[in-house]
Order: sequence, then C-alpha cells, then structure tokens
Amino acid sequence: MTSTARRSSAAASGALAYLAADDVHCAKVFGRCEPKTGIVPFMALVAQVMATEPYASVKRVFWIVDNGSSHRGKKAIDRLAKAFPNAVMVHTPVHASWTNQIEIFFSIVQRKVVRPNDFTDLTQVRDRLRAFEDRYNATAQPFQWKFTTSDLDDLLARLDRHTPADRQEESSVALAA
Repeated sequence: MTSTARRSSAAASGALAYLAADDVHCAKVFGRCEPKTGIVPFMALVAQVMATEPYASVKRVFWIVDNGSSHRGKKAIDRLAKAFPNAVMVHTPVHASWTNQIEIFFSIVQRKVVRPNDFTDLTQVRDRLRAFEDRYNATAQPFQWKFTTSDLDDLLARLDRHTPADRQEESSVALAA
C-alpha cells in the first residue's frame, strides 16, 4: 500500500534528506525533511503516516521498501511491527528499487524540483520540496491497473502449456535465423 525511500539534496549551507511515503491506491505522498537519514527519521515518517486515517485503523498497511540501511532486514521488520502492529514491511529484491513506486516520484523530484541544485540555503530546498509535494497531491491520480488476476491466470496457463523442449526448440530456431 505504501512505498518509502529517501533522497538528499544539498545547498550552500549543508544537506537535507527528503523522506517520502506514497499511498499508491489514492496517489498521495507523505513527505518530510530531515537533517539526515537513518532509523529515527524513517520511523518518524512511518509514525507520520500511521497516525492518520485510514492507516491508523485498517487491518494492514503494507510498507514496500528497498534495502536501505534504515529499513533492511529482520530487525527493521520487527521494529516496525512492534511500533505499528498493523504495518507489514515488504522488501523489494536487491537491485530492483525501480519496482518501488516511490522511486518514480523521486525521479520526478530529482528532475523537476532539485535540479539545478542552486539553492542558497536549506529553507529554500525544504520550501520547494513541500510546494511540489502539495502540488503533486492536488493533481496526481491513482493508476488504474487493467491487468487482472484472471489475466495473470491466463498468462500462467499459456506459459505452462510450453514444455522445456518447446522452449529449447524455439531457441534453436531463433539462433539459426
């Protein structure tokens, strides 16, 4: 349900970490600026989201995360579950952060908000990030998936009809061509 990640941006007076969570069902981003990344800032982002409805009262909230150090491994899973019993952490495969929907948002932030990186102070960076987040939340629409579970079942059935010998034969024909 929610994806998390972070990006940092620099200004003449230092650096700022922008952490964000994306509710992919309603196209809403929750962001916060912190002086650095780590477990405490990550858990502050989680608390920010989980304190609001519907996340505070629903049965489960899935947090899709990459393998960043602030939310990697069993300790991170246990820490999240202890703090928020209805939160479930799910890790993307290593080197597959591109499958994490928040990465799309961060790529837009990188191209449209913090580049060129010519800020004179961190207040400018924070203000620009907050303004973009507000605009994004006002205009973004959830993506309407058209690929259904029935489509998946059909695709898997078609794949199952091909035997390994068929695949070998197809590969040999392609190589010969």
